[in-house]
Amino acid sequence: MILLAAGVLLTGCSAQGADAGPSRQSGSPSAGASPSASGAATPSSGSSAASSVFTPDPSLVPESSTDGTRLAESVVLGPGDWGRGFVAQSPAVSAPGTWAVLEESCRWRREKLPRGVLASTSRYSRLLAGSGKSEVKVTAVATVHASVLGADEQLSTTLEEVLRCPEQRPRSNERITGLMSLGTPFGAREQEYADDSVLEAGQFTEDGGAAQQYLWMVARLGTVVVAASVTGGAGHTQEELQQLGGKALAQMLTRVEQRLKGK
Repeated sequence: MILLAAGVLLTGCSAQGADAGPSRQSGSPSAGASPSASGAATPSSGSSAASSVFTPDPSLVPESSTDGTRLAESVVLGPGDWGRGFVAQSPAVSAPGTWAVLEESCRWRREKLPRGVLASTSRYSRLLAGSGKSEVKVTAVATVHASVLGADEQLSTTLEEVLRCPEQRPRSNERITGLMSLGTPFGAREQEYADDSVLEAGQFTEDGGAAQQYLWMVARLGTVVVAASVTGGAGHTQEELQQLGGKALAQMLTRVEQRLKGK
């Protein structure tokens, strides 16, 4: 289902041409058809167990920044988790105690974690260019909130951000344009892999170079939000990039379940 939703979104971007594109580099969800607009209920702290894909053991859900950091770092993917040939970018990991924030100017920067966010870790990896293919850059993010409502609000904010900033700048030399996004809560369109999810797609350029495909996938399980971004150019198909991102997201969701399930 992750790959199916990504395929629908990417097809829409392709139909718009080379100027269509998705989101930023550090990580968060996307916009388009919000859960409320589609008539589907967005999961919240008041949701019943029946409306959730996974019910964690309450005793294992992090309540402190220490426990949140431990969980985030054990869930987020490193270079070796993405596959053969991936190595760390520089920097390889985000600064402790920070997360990515989209400014009013549509530029991304890292800020101190706000109240209600226990931990957030981003790891940056890349697959070197070779055999006629360009480099692929990937990001994995795991954010642990103090409540389900807080985690749910992160995805809602992401949807709003794409509407506010269809063009974004992850760094001073990077630009993402033509952002499109799709929000799919649990139960909608047969989405059963997460309590809520958001997908973004578009075009990424660095230092004025050739446009590259960009994909950002975000999903929530309870109080934990995981995300994966994939950027690739020449020699890489949409299907290849979406499979890479979908596999990474599924891997992190599995890790969340494994660490929070009861015996």
